Amino acid sequence: MTRGKFRIYLGGAPGVGKTYSMLSEAHRRVERGTDCVVAFVEHHERPRTEVLLHGLEQVPRQELQYRDAVFTEMDVDAVLERRPAVALVDELAHTNVPGSRNTKRWQDVEELLAAGIDVVSTVNIQHLESLGDVVESITGIRQRETVPDEVVRRADQIELVDMSPEALRRRMAHGNIYKPDKVDAARSNYFRPGNLTALRELALLWVADRVDEYLQQYRGEHNIRSPWQARERIVVGLTGGPEGRTLIRRAARLAEKGAGGEVLAVYIARSDGLSSASPKELAGQRTLVEDLGGTFHHVVGDNVTQALLEFARGVNASQIVLGSSRRKAWQYVFGPGVGATVARDSGPDLDVHIVTHDEVARGRGLPLHHGATLGRSRIVAGWLAGLLGPALLSVLLTGSGADLGLANDMLLFLSLTVAAALLGGLLPALASAAFGSLLLNYYFTPPLHQFTVSDPRNILAIVIFVGVAVSVASVVDLAARRTQQAARLRAESEILSFLAGSVLRGETSLDALLERVRETFTMESVALLERESDVAPWTCTGSVGPRAVLRPEDADVDMPVGDHLALALSGRVLPAEDRRVLGAFAAQAAVVLDRQRLQSEAAQARESAEGNRIRTSLLAAVSHDLRTPLAGIKASVTSLRSDDVAWSEADQAELLAGIEDGADRLGHLVDNLLDMSRLQTDTVTPLIREIYLDEVVPMALGGVPEGSVVLDIPEALPMVAVDPGLLERAVANVVENAVKYSPGGEPVLVTASAIADRVEVRVVDRGPGVPDEAKNRIFAPFQRYGDAPRGAGVGLGLAVARGFTEAMGGTLNAEDTPGGGFTMVLSVPSAADHPPIRPDLPATDTS
Repeated sequence: MTRGKFRIYLGGAPGVGKTYSMLSEAHRRVERGTDCVVAFVEHHERPRTEVLLHGLEQVPRQELQYRDAVFTEMDVDAVLERRPAVALVDELAHTNVPGSRNTKRWQDVEELLAAGIDVVSTVNIQHLESLGDVVESITGIRQRETVPDEVVRRADQIELVDMSPEALRRRMAHGNIYKPDKVDAARSNYFRPGNLTALRELALLWVADRVDEYLQQYRGEHNIRSPWQARERIVVGLTGGPEGRTLIRRAARLAEKGAGGEVLAVYIARSDGLSSASPKELAGQRTLVEDLGGTFHHVVGDNVTQALLEFARGVNASQIVLGSSRRKAWQYVFGPGVGATVARDSGPDLDVHIVTHDEVARGRGLPLHHGATLGRSRIVAGWLAGLLGPALLSVLLTGSGADLGLANDMLLFLSLTVAAALLGGLLPALASAAFGSLLLNYYFTPPLHQFTVSDPRNILAIVIFVGVAVSVASVVDLAARRTQQAARLRAESEILSFLAGSVLRGETSLDALLERVRETFTMESVALLERESDVAPWTCTGSVGPRAVLRPEDADVDMPVGDHLALALSGRVLPAEDRRVLGAFAAQAAVVLDRQRLQSEAAQARESAEGNRIRTSLLAAVSHDLRTPLAGIKASVTSLRSDDVAWSEADQAELLAGIEDGADRLGHLVDNLLDMSRLQTDTVTPLIREIYLDEVVPMALGGVPEGSVVLDIPEALPMVAVDPGLLERAVANVVENAVKYSPGGEPVLVTASAIADRVEVRVVDRGPGVPDEAKNRIFAPFQRYGDAPRGAGVGLGLAVARGFTEAMGGTLNAEDTPGGGFTMVLSVPSAADHPPIRPDLPATDTS
């Protein structure tokens, strides 16, 4: 059967017109011939809303009696029997009166959708479960009626019903929302302008996020690559330099100008050697962008411009923020730079902002990531200057006819040799000196155009030229290499300093450290491998990146740490000089791993101490609870064995009943103690199988007085995947606890319902209830809430019930009962292969 379509009108506050919009849509559909009925709509005595109900078919409501009053709820069975094309269901988050088919109205809606009926409903933003804490902090009121976010997200259409706070307050003043006697109180409390503005913003942002999800899904399904600027996404290109913080803050200000703007900082690293950026500076910029609500991304790519544009288009960005180049003016001879290239290739769909900063034209700076080598581009430039430069100089001097003299000619050729040394190092300089000497001999020393020298002084001059050229080239090359080495060592010292700082700060995240290794060396993946002995197989204790290797021999780079620990990197082969820094990272990884294990051992020690505390509490708790039934049994047995009194049959039966009751109490207490011991030692192994709830829950009611429980387990429920024995014990403990605190004459209601892929069992009592701050505490061992009398148990029942439920993959939580009381909600997974069937009426039994 095809699932029905679900449409939701979402509002920021009551009174914005959700129900009015829903009814207006219903009239439009009816006019088009659609079979549309009102399953449940509450007009709250609002005249304009009530008028819209006229002309629409309304399904009669179900009347339920609760606490000497009659309430009306949506009659799900009647709607299913009527089977319209569209059903209108107001107030999606409403909690049904006890005794209804489902606990919550959204569960009723799920049944209608599953039956193929389209549903139009309404809900306010404050009723979304994930926003409960936010709404409470804004309004000071905790919303008791909530609907899971996933229910609303699954809607096929979500339409925002929006209204400004001023218009809503005017509507309230005109009496269109509440009666006149309630208007002043509402306007001065919940409906204050600040509250309404904040709730309106929540609604707008929540709907905007859903729209963005739909947009991304549509773009993916239709393979759309070009950005659609439906939302401002600003990509910040970082170089790792100090100007990055200025760019991030500027991008954040741009994002603030448009609602819902998003900042994505990206660092493009080349795929060879140590990153040219300072790891310390990048870490600070990552923290800054995350503090401002953005995200940080690390991308590897040799073509920085192409990688940046691909990233921006991939995230559907609308703007790119780059800094003005730090290169000096003469460096532009090597190309226009990243900023100009990105602006040229961005196209009409991406705006590029070039932001000025304090580091403009101060030079790119070192360290370069090539270590002590000069880099391919510089070496090529050196060879060109050393070989092509002398040839061009010779053509220029001979073509101009100028006679500068041999000494000046040698100085000009010597300057080219020095330039070759500065750019390409020693070898291009030596080649320049040799080539230059030949040109000097051929063109400038008599006899001209011959490789001979007639004047011995010219021979000496050429020899001195070669010697000076080689000496200068050697010194320049050595200085350049020392500068490179110093810059590299500075980069390494920054990395090592950061590692030392992380040790002092006590950072213990192994994944964060491995991610830093991957970013620093621009690798695809990094894994920390360990084995117990030299012949044992390797195991992975932590990894980041795709396709992490599982053996050191499979890695491109492996760094052993001791005998049985190794850091394995894949992506490329590292040069030898990079391994020193990698060794420091590996040592730090070993320290972090040891620290994590020490923390684990400390946690185990705390658990052991907690076990000792529990044992102490156990002795203190059972000293009375064991002694009381034993004393009763002892007294009854002594009386029966006494020869001094002739007991009647009625007296003997009463004494025997007392012995049986005491034995039952002892047995129940021992069972709970044993169960708690199994939970504490983690020895509970559930045997999961598929079973219906009505085969288990009735068996759990054997220990409660007859007539104290009303059982309502619909036959329509799917099978559940549980351990029947554990589920029976859990339900029994919860029901016995509810009966214990339920007032006389008020039976406990045990009901069940199916929600998505789970089945909930609700145990509802009308007792005194438990405040919110104590709801989790009642599940702790040896805890009894309130003024529970001694002898009412040692406080293990709920702890055992929760432990057994969680062992089966379920949950056990506490809620308030509408109208007063306490509700325990036991949720277990349903069996996927057994969908629910729909009977005519749910079965109701009384125990």
